[in-house]
Amino acid sequence: MKTPFVQFGTSRFLQAHADLFISEALERHEAPGRITVVQTTGSAERSGRLAALRQPDGYPVVIRGLVDGKPVDKVKRVTSIARALSTDDNWDAVCHVVADEAEFLISNTGDTGYDISDDDLSAHLARSFPGKLLLLLKARFDAGGRPLTILPCELVSRNGDVLKAIVLNLARERLDDPRFSEWLATRIIWANTLVDRIVSEPIDPAGAVAEPYALWAIERQPGLTAPCEHACVLLVDDLTPYEKLKLHILNLGHTVLADIWLRQGRNRDETVRQILAEADIARQLEDIYRQEVVPAFAAKDLGPQASAYVAATLDRFRNPFLDHRLGDIANHHAEKVSRRIADFRRWSPAIAMPMLGAICD
Repeated sequence: MKTPFVQFGTSRFLQAHADLFISEALERHEAPGRITVVQTTGSAERSGRLAALRQPDGYPVVIRGLVDGKPVDKVKRVTSIARALSTDDNWDAVCHVVADEAEFLISNTGDTGYDISDDDLSAHLARSFPGKLLLLLKARFDAGGRPLTILPCELVSRNGDVLKAIVLNLARERLDDPRFSEWLATRIIWANTLVDRIVSEPIDPAGAVAEPYALWAIERQPGLTAPCEHACVLLVDDLTPYEKLKLHILNLGHTVLADIWLRQGRNRDETVRQILAEADIARQLEDIYRQEVVPAFAAKDLGPQASAYVAATLDRFRNPFLDHRLGDIANHHAEKVSRRIADFRRWSPAIAMPMLGAICD
């Protein structure tokens, strides 16, 4: 069976996000086909996961949390993965799949996934993800060069633009083939995407526990089509509002709570859900959202979207199945205050924000 999707990364996030969406769409005949998953790291732990991912009966994703204040606890079976390969052990097979089968490439390669290594310009098999991607795309180019859409899911702003620039630079330095570079620049669709879902824990050997909320926003560009039809997959004209909503509502709320936690010297193991169980603190966060955050979005013609996202965010914060420690959120607190709160105040300077201003002072 040919697989129109090739996915780089075996993360529990992708298992409960893109893989689940495609699985559900396949049940309705609203996806073009199944997925080949490719492990790029050589990790022994993750190689065991490959065998579990390729099982014909799939793997479980447990959805637990709140929707409109009501608890949800259900299990879904993901059966969208047709094969699982490793670039270390199955390089020729991976080249074949990318060259002859793929219509979409999906990636989620972690915080350092776009870092390049010294051998990317010389080794037969590059170590980094961009280096491997370059060689795989060259194999596709040599096999006829059909167009392809790349859907990076790394948490990097304008991730498609960033990945494109890295791969094009590598192509110029390593291969010096103007025709190939032109093909990379004009025949490959490098999509900018934004992903949003908390996947709280893995299930061994494959599977994950995730919250109900999920989003895969993909910015439109000429030639781009959606990977599947799904309520959580949105083609949008501009990712900026979605980035702002996530950064300045979800992430901002986390930082507000972490600031309270730090200033009050509270229990080091306290979670988001536990601190919001205190009525005064819950009211303080809700006042910030209602009086300062939503008006700032409304000034940008995003008031209804912000109100809906605040309601969803409060459900996510109060998820009874999720233990999100404030001590983890408080790491690099000053940097997060600057990016999530101070930048927000600069983005909407006409709106008074005394409560958020007090956190920045």
